[in-house]
Amino acid sequence: MTNFHIFEAGYQVLLQPSFILLGVSDQPQLEMLLFVVFLVLYVMNLVGNLAIIVVLWLEPSLHTPMYFFLSNLSFLDLCYTTSTVPQMLVNFRSTHKSITWAGCVAQLYVFLSLGCTECLLLVVMAYDRYVAICQPLRYTIVMSPRLCLQMAATVWLSGFSNSMLQTILIVRVPRCGQNRVHHFFCELPAMMKLACVDISAKEAEVFAVSAIFLLLPLGLILVSYGYIVAAVLRIRSAQGRLKAFNTCASHLAVVSLFYGTAIFMYLQPPSSYSQKRGKMVSLFYGIIAPMLNSLIYTLRNKDVHRALRKVLGRLFRSKTT
Repeated sequence: MTNFHIFEAGYQVLLQPSFILLGVSDQPQLEMLLFVVFLVLYVMNLVGNLAIIVVLWLEPSLHTPMYFFLSNLSFLDLCYTTSTVPQMLVNFRSTHKSITWAGCVAQLYVFLSLGCTECLLLVVMAYDRYVAICQPLRYTIVMSPRLCLQMAATVWLSGFSNSMLQTILIVRVPRCGQNRVHHFFCELPAMMKLACVDISAKEAEVFAVSAIFLLLPLGLILVSYGYIVAAVLRIRSAQGRLKAFNTCASHLAVVSLFYGTAIFMYLQPPSSYSQKRGKMVSLFYGIIAPMLNSLIYTLRNKDVHRALRKVLGRLFRSKTT
């Protein structure tokens, strides 16, 4: 490609119009209330997930594979909400609810990347539970620090690499000047609705990629829990079975929240996509679910409770001395 063509391509990008984000509700009188509600949810998300990351980092007893992957999940949830909520809060208090073309593309890419990353991270966390329960004597050997770092790096790189393809597919769709996005952020289904030509082939490609990154990981998780359930049923004591179940309950709850809403959102025929329903589902898995993840892992986990009390106790003593 010549320098002229590179310059021309860059110039065309600069000429792209901004997008108008129509937001959550079409009733302006509700915007102040919605601003307060989502600001509170966002702050709770930040506090909850940051608390988990800090506690897991400061408490040496929690430097294990399970909590290493949990800290990855908390960081991912922080990024997940930060990729959409600040822009939404700004638009609640603005009369011109716009986002630049580059900003929209970046938001779409980051949100898709984080979603793909979470799909794969939940599989790795399921594998960690499988090894812990089905092969407890080999757990420290199998789940070595080096393997954990390699799996985490693979998960993040795969998630961000895959979403590049989907983002390019959407960016190249002709819109014929349409720039009013019926959503509170630049999400894949809402962006596809702006197309002014037949995009059946592109919809099929996006559907296939979404199916691979949702159904295949979910299948692997279900297989892992099939082995886990079989191993738990072989435990003779009721207390032992309950302890094994408790180590998996939080992860199962997070898997149900994430995959249930993501499959509902992305694995449906384009003709049945409802803008209002899409907004509600996106609010749940993009804002509420990440906040619930931190609550699920802190409320049900005694180790995190003890570590949190120890960290707070050390901070309190350091301030009083």
